[in-house]
Amino acid sequence: MTSMGIARQSKYAMGFVGAGKLAGSVIRGLIRAKFCLPEEIIASEPNVEARAALQKETAIQLTTENAEVAEKAEVIFIGVKPGLVLPVLRDLAAFIENKHVISLAAGTRLAAMESIAGARFMRALTNTPSAICRAATAIARGRRTANDDVDLARKVFEAIGVVVEVDEEQIDAVTALSGSGPAFVYTVIEALAEGGKKCGLPADVASTLAAQTVLGAAQLAIETKLSPEELRRMVVTPGGTTAAGLAQMEKLETAKGLIAAVEAATKRGREMAQENL
Repeated sequence: MTSMGIARQSKYAMGFVGAGKLAGSVIRGLIRAKFCLPEEIIASEPNVEARAALQKETAIQLTTENAEVAEKAEVIFIGVKPGLVLPVLRDLAAFIENKHVISLAAGTRLAAMESIAGARFMRALTNTPSAICRAATAIARGRRTANDDVDLARKVFEAIGVVVEVDEEQIDAVTALSGSGPAFVYTVIEALAEGGKKCGLPADVASTLAAQTVLGAAQLAIETKLSPEELRRMVVTPGGTTAAGLAQMEKLETAKGLIAAVEAATKRGREMAQENL
C-alpha cells in the first residue's frame, strides 16, 4: 500500500506527463497537503527551469522522458498543452494500456483520447490555486472509467480543494469558470487596488487590502452558503458608499463584462475541442 491508500505494481503512485504551470500547481498542492510522499511522484518536463523549480520545491522524481512516466506510474496525469495531448498519447499508447489516465487539458475530448489508447481515461479541469490547496476542480468520466477510478480522482482533488463531477459536455464551461476564472478574479483585484491608489492609498496597501477583501468575501460566501444577493444586502446601506459604488458598476455593466468573459472562454474551449480531434 502507498501513502495515498492504493496498492500498486508500479514504482510510483502518480506520474505527470508535463509538469508546467497547471500540473506543477497540482503537484505542489499534493505535496503541501501531504497526500503522498514526494518519492511517490514522477514527472516528465522538457523545460529545464520548470524541472529545477519543482525539484527544489518538492523533491519529486523528474525526467525528460514521457515514456518513463507512463511505464513506471500507476495513475498518470496528462499535463501538456491541449494541442499536444493526442500526439503524446499516440506515443504512449503501449505503456498506458488499461491504466488510469487523467487529462488536465482543456479542449481535448475523452472520445478522441479513447480512440488512441486503451487506458481508462478521465478528465479533470482544475486551476492554479491547487498549489495552495484551494483548487476548484470538475471531473468527468469516460467510457472505460471504473467507479474506483472516480473515487480515487475525487480523493486526489479533494486533497487540494473542492471537487464536483460533471458530464463531459459541461467541461468547457468549467474550464472557463474555474480554469480561466482566476485570471478574471486577478483582474478584479487589480482594478480594486487601482481604485484605492487613485483615491490616495499607497500601492502596497491598496494591493494588500484588495486581495484580502476578495479572499474574505469568497470565504464568507463559502462558509455561510448565502447567495451573493443576500451577502450584498448585508453590505449595502441605501444612499451609502457601497450603493454609490454599485451604481457605477451597473452603469459600466461590470457584471455583463464578467459574464461575457466566461462565455467567450467557454466558446474558445469548444472550438479547441473541434481542433483537437
